[in-house]
Amino acid sequence: MGLPLLSLIVFTPAVGAALLLLLRGDGAVRWTALGVTILDLALCIAMLAGFDTTTHAMQFVERHRWVPALGITFSLGVDGISALFVFLTALLGTVCVLASWAAIDRRVKAFMVSLLVMQALMLGVFCALDLFLFYVCWEAMLIPMYLIIGVWGGEGRVYAAFKFFLYTLAGSLVFLVGVIALYFQGGETFDIIALTAHNLPFAVQSWLFFAFLIAFAVKVPMVPVHTWLPDAHVQAPTAGSIILAGVLLKMGAYGFLRFSLPMLPEASLYYSTLMLALSALAIVYGGLLALAQDDLKKLVAYSSISHMGFVTLGIFALNLRGLQGGILQMFNHGVTTGALFLLVGLIYERTHTRSIADYGGLMKLAPVYTSFLALFTLSSMALPGTNSFVGELLVLSGGFAANLALGAVAVLGALLSAAYLLGMYGRVSLGPVSAAGLSKIRDVNAREMAAIVPLAIFVLWVGLYPKPFLSIIDASVRHLLVQVHGAGSGP
Repeated sequence: MGLPLLSLIVFTPAVGAALLLLLRGDGAVRWTALGVTILDLALCIAMLAGFDTTTHAMQFVERHRWVPALGITFSLGVDGISALFVFLTALLGTVCVLASWAAIDRRVKAFMVSLLVMQALMLGVFCALDLFLFYVCWEAMLIPMYLIIGVWGGEGRVYAAFKFFLYTLAGSLVFLVGVIALYFQGGETFDIIALTAHNLPFAVQSWLFFAFLIAFAVKVPMVPVHTWLPDAHVQAPTAGSIILAGVLLKMGAYGFLRFSLPMLPEASLYYSTLMLALSALAIVYGGLLALAQDDLKKLVAYSSISHMGFVTLGIFALNLRGLQGGILQMFNHGVTTGALFLLVGLIYERTHTRSIADYGGLMKLAPVYTSFLALFTLSSMALPGTNSFVGELLVLSGGFAANLALGAVAVLGALLSAAYLLGMYGRVSLGPVSAAGLSKIRDVNAREMAAIVPLAIFVLWVGLYPKPFLSIIDASVRHLLVQVHGAGSGP
């Protein structure tokens, strides 16, 4: 296209954040932030339109010298694995601005600046082809997310923000040790493509695998390093919860795909059963915890732990169907769970309660709202015809092929998902109106519809016609399997 497209995608939110600093008036700030995120989304659509689905090679590659003495470059590129998540990040950025339009009524400029800076850093993570650049973006994300939770969150926001920061910082420091070791073991380069081609001894791969595992498991999050997530979700504003569920959790799984599997293939194969067991544990444990919740936001938060367990199960099944399903389910989870957090936030703005017991009969009072809630609830349950069904079917198919017993345990998690989601929907939407205060509740407005409808479209699009999405990831997944299993053995 003759343009540094990825640089434009990454830096557009950062430039927008700088522009916001010059503006006065909350209205101007909101409209400018919305315009910036829409422009960034348009650039991502242009990137997907020009994406070649027949190759696994990195596309739209840019390389610029940064710190030549250490071999550090500003290198960007996307393949089939990262392209979907670049688009998802931009899409949810627009949704977050719309979701925060009325909910954030103090320090609006600071909030929108934090949101845009965070979007730029998240895009940098998915586009980075230099390990040092990846780490800088990975680590710097903590600051705006800490502010979003700690300044604009609920009553327990300071505790939740501090816990989030400590957990993720601890994981990142271990990751830094692994990055430095990989730099010296891989020929003193931070180039991700070159490091992927370097053959490391199994002993080195093993301890690097666990160093990366600690960092990525915290981000996913995997049991038992998951306890920061419910607190962060419950206390975060709606936009913070959408970003956490929709993008941040994906970065841990993306780390496994970009680093652990291609750079540490022998260790990934050797420890795959352990990872499958941890994934099955997360699926069932997260489902049981969600089943016990009376707080809407906590229920969706614990469901995220369970659903991300399906993602890691698919990844470490290390076969074609599992990996395709795991990656597609990462995208699906971002859409569906992001939408559920959006809907929880919208109803909380109206009622100022998240207790499921305080609701009832919403279908009579807000039929449009409850129709969307039904759609995203069925999607989270992986009902046929919705996006999550396709991903979960591929994951379970790959999981059964990899380990029959652990695949069967994962099915139990799917049953738990149906139990807590249907129970939640029945108590919130059906039956008589449970409280007099609900009688004056208003249905969704045009701005809220603008945030909800795009997510609903992807639920149905992926569910009914997943081919375009699977085509984007197919060549890269097949190449990744060759890297893991070796050119001679194949998947």
